[in-house]
Amino acid sequence: MKKTVLVTGAGSGFGRGVACGLASRGHTVIAGCQIWPQVWELRNTAQEEGLYMQVIKLDVLNEIDRHHALGLDIDVLFNNAGIMESGPIVEIPMPVFRSVFETNVFAALELAQGFSRAMVKRGSGRIVWTSSVAGLVKVPFDGAYAASKHAVEGICSAMREELKPYGVEVVTVNPGAFRTGFNDTGMESMDQWWGLGERVVAHWPVRTLDKQHNPIEMIDAIIKVVEAEHPPYRTVRPASAEKMARDEQESEWNIKL
Repeated sequence: MKKTVLVTGAGSGFGRGVACGLASRGHTVIAGCQIWPQVWELRNTAQEEGLYMQVIKLDVLNEIDRHHALGLDIDVLFNNAGIMESGPIVEIPMPVFRSVFETNVFAALELAQGFSRAMVKRGSGRIVWTSSVAGLVKVPFDGAYAASKHAVEGICSAMREELKPYGVEVVTVNPGAFRTGFNDTGMESMDQWWGLGERVVAHWPVRTLDKQHNPIEMIDAIIKVVEAEHPPYRTVRPASAEKMARDEQESEWNIKL
């Protein structure tokens, strides 16, 4: 059955891939982009590729943009917009830490609340929320991002049970390391503030991101979650990341200091 889907963070990465993929499969797609240049570029790309989709400006931190989006009638919200800020927990500036939660948690929750209310009244709907493998395991030097995704996990598990009696479904998709550029720039982000004050711990070791996976694997998995009649609550890709998360969660119970 064809669905009307709002995709946040559609200007790049998984959001863009899922928006284009769903449009190519005949769904009605509303692609939300953070800034106007992304809106213009995606509209032109869609036209060139013969894809019909409505592209709107949707900066999830912008109250006007959120209000505009919440007036839409949709079947599925793909709550995907997010940011990553790296750095050791003891050093990361609090405004930077808060900015991660403002985007990944609070703004996303406002959209989820608004659309879920409409879905409850209708008696149907689905919220697909981009979490992360980082929401299931420890991630040193990416603690702010991981903490935001742990919060997403807590929110989604509660919403899932609260909304189940009303016919509204809540599911998560949990990407590992995929080659979208998100991890690369997220790792780089701490260099913006590292030299601005005295540091008591070392800068994290430089990591080579040469083992990231092709994002099409995650994009295809998310499209299946949107389309499936009975999707799994949690979808982790790649399979190696799921195994790692399960093993690490088990091992946490046995750690001694």
